Amino acid sequence: MRSDIHPKYEEAEIRCACGNVIKTRSIKKTIIIGICNACHPFYTGTQKFVDTAGRVDKFQQRAAKTQAAQTAFADSKKKKKA
Repeated sequence: MRSDIHPKYEEAEIRCACGNVIKTRSIKKTIIIGICNACHPFYTGTQKFVDTAGRVDKFQQRAAKTQAAQTAFADSKKKKKA
């Protein structure tokens, strides 16, 4: 077998966006993650709503436009029949 072909397995840090740092071992020195057990809603028992760029508002506006268009179409059909 060839020797010295495996990467070095050394102490590493896992850094979360919330600021939590976890010590472990890996082939990388630092690993950056977006969410960890200290800030994940499943582990903390809290619920967070992340509304990036007003996605909920955009959906509600689209739904209102669709409803208005359906109502206008139904009214125009009633007028044609009468």
